[in-house]
Amino acid sequence: MSRPIRRVAVLGAGVMGSGIAAHLANAGIDSVLFDIVPKDAGSDAASRNAYALRGIQTAIKLKPAPLYKKDLASHITPANYDDHAHLLADCDWIIEVVVERLDIKKHVYAWVAEHRSEGSIVTSNTSGIPLASMCENMPEEMRRHFMVTHFFNPVRYMRLLELVTGPETDPAVADALATFGRNVLGKGIVFGKDTVNFIANRIGTFGMGATFAAMTDLGMTVEQVDKTFGENMGFAKSAVYRTADVVGLDTLAHVMTNVYENVPDDERRDAFLLPTYLTSLVEKGALGQKSGAGFYKKTKVDGRKTILVLDVETGEYRAQEKVRFPCIGEARKQDTLKGRVNAMVWGAEDDLASRLAWRVTAETLIYSANRIPEIADDIINIDRAMRWGFGRAQGPFETWDTIGVARAVERMKAEGMTVPAWVDTMLASGRETFYARDASGHLTQYNADGTITPVDQPAEHVFLADITSQGNTLVERNVSASIHDMGDGIALLEFHSKMNAIDEGIIAAYTSALDRMDAGEFEGLVVGNEAPKAFCAGANLLMIVQAAMAQEWDQIDQMISTLQALMHRAKYSRHPVVTAPHALALGGGCEIAMQATHTVANGELYMGLVEVGVGLIPGAGGCKELAVRYLGDVPAGVDADPQPHIKKVFERIAMANVSTSAMEAQSWGYLRPTDTICLDSDARLQTAKRIARGLATAAVPPAKPREIMAAGPGCKAAIEAFLQQMVWGGYATEHDALIGGKLAHVLTGGDVPAGTMVSEERLLELEREAFLSLCGEQKSLERIGHMLTNNKPLRN
Repeated sequence: MSRPIRRVAVLGAGVMGSGIAAHLANAGIDSVLFDIVPKDAGSDAASRNAYALRGIQTAIKLKPAPLYKKDLASHITPANYDDHAHLLADCDWIIEVVVERLDIKKHVYAWVAEHRSEGSIVTSNTSGIPLASMCENMPEEMRRHFMVTHFFNPVRYMRLLELVTGPETDPAVADALATFGRNVLGKGIVFGKDTVNFIANRIGTFGMGATFAAMTDLGMTVEQVDKTFGENMGFAKSAVYRTADVVGLDTLAHVMTNVYENVPDDERRDAFLLPTYLTSLVEKGALGQKSGAGFYKKTKVDGRKTILVLDVETGEYRAQEKVRFPCIGEARKQDTLKGRVNAMVWGAEDDLASRLAWRVTAETLIYSANRIPEIADDIINIDRAMRWGFGRAQGPFETWDTIGVARAVERMKAEGMTVPAWVDTMLASGRETFYARDASGHLTQYNADGTITPVDQPAEHVFLADITSQGNTLVERNVSASIHDMGDGIALLEFHSKMNAIDEGIIAAYTSALDRMDAGEFEGLVVGNEAPKAFCAGANLLMIVQAAMAQEWDQIDQMISTLQALMHRAKYSRHPVVTAPHALALGGGCEIAMQATHTVANGELYMGLVEVGVGLIPGAGGCKELAVRYLGDVPAGVDADPQPHIKKVFERIAMANVSTSAMEAQSWGYLRPTDTICLDSDARLQTAKRIARGLATAAVPPAKPREIMAAGPGCKAAIEAFLQQMVWGGYATEHDALIGGKLAHVLTGGDVPAGTMVSEERLLELEREAFLSLCGEQKSLERIGHMLTNNKPLRN
């Protein structure tokens, strides 16, 4: 395939179709969103394109947002099949996302065949209709360019993209879509077969069916099941029943019924039979989140918002009960996923939650092993499908390795379960895990046919486990951070404190990494990690509050001075420092990410200077850096008014604005226009390394510190007047106004006339003084304490 994908047609403007178009827009790809002309449409374009326009509005308004930024909707062109068929000829990829009825799909394909250009790719987003059936009577050239691309909903957030080809599909088409899906859309690519519901939905809905049955047999409740199968088991927080509500109970029922009706020879076919309580909910229209009620129901009790849960015995909603089981308590004590999962499945015999966790896990592991080679050729595609499609921390075979294959098999057999023969063969061969590193450090997988093969991995994907498996790559380690040798002269600074919060260990390791570069040990540095929840969630607040309560003001001053100097050194280092933020980059984490030579950010980035929420202001250069980014590029000699710029910086910090995407962070100045946004999360560290290597090779000189024009006392007075109005109106407290006033003093340049040129060094001094003074405020300490205790801000 030499034809690049520049423009895409999406056929069907429902939630799924508009979600696909939105994510294409996130990646900068133009699309044409088609739908039918409404029966009552007039002659004007708006009414004839009403369904497509509604789909675009859905993408703009929906929460969670399908678009990184609302204005990206301009990449989507509304269209209808009757008036705009000619637009199809300019599209390189045509995605059909219409209703799951074969007759309707075939009607659409006939229209596509008439209007598409030769060589364009045509795919279906189906998960329930065989590819072979859809291909019937399709022109030969179109069949060669036809396959399934099954996105998961919501498209932006669910990483999985299942690819299924037919016997006549040109392999180059599949390769092109795999490359595009991974490199451009940031999707996790899984190759499935033309079987019912492909991989993720087949295994995932089996697991749900097994859970329904086990819950009934053990006499457990909906909330007990969800507390069992939450994050302790590596599931998403929504666990089982809450996930069903989010997906839609009608959708779940359709998928499970589709499997049951189309797999007559499946040894566990009965697991896909719907429980009566699920059927009853669907019949009543209680479809989950979209209808306001499903297994859970939001309501008000005595005027207070609450969430009720379904009692499956009575069919009525009731208050949720406290869930306590020994294995859950033990799992909470564990620091690793492996520790938590083992605490759950190997609990006491009389622990119902442990019995549930073991039974469903064991049945799912066996079922997954029996699906090879039916639905996939190897274990990695099944594991990736479950991780990326169902939000699991581990897939089935990774979980089996975690709990011990031999130990689990022994218990399975003792309980009368039939273990697939190929698993027994693996253990008999002396191999104890499905995945293992070979002598060269490469990850291998054991296959159902008894062979051992390398795990396929794109060159763009480099993980910490790959780095550490190469031998003596650990340069330095303390309890909070490590320095690794990534190769090619580039070091990696990894944080691993709780939520990667900045503490003495991180400061020491960062300082050491810069020292090592200056000494010639490395030529560049990447600052990044793979923690699922946070790049860095800010500073260690406990250190600050303890020092403040002991009135150790010199200690706090020294800590802030050290951090400011470290960030300044990293930003203006003679050697490139590339930060690689993802997930949460808050407070000090935002300051670390911002102050570097370059930043490579994952598309899903929640970034912001949020210190006001704990009664402080940014103290490690955040105020200075954002002010410089808003004003520092004004050319010398240009008479520009700094006030609107500084007021916007004040708003960002005072409102603790947190971006909902890297693109939004870039539009707010947290990322520079020249920084890199990487949608493929697994390529982030390798991309950062390549950029660091390129900057080092090019010997790009470090940037120079800048000055900004002070907005002066007039701007500060205007901000303070605004703050007082907010207090009078009840929108802010007196302490909010105090914090805001100190922030305004920093951002406007301190006690200097408007127009005075202020250096970065002076802004850092003002920032440090304000931070230190707020540490002495009792109400700020109360805010810090409340955050540490309750993990939410206090308004006082």
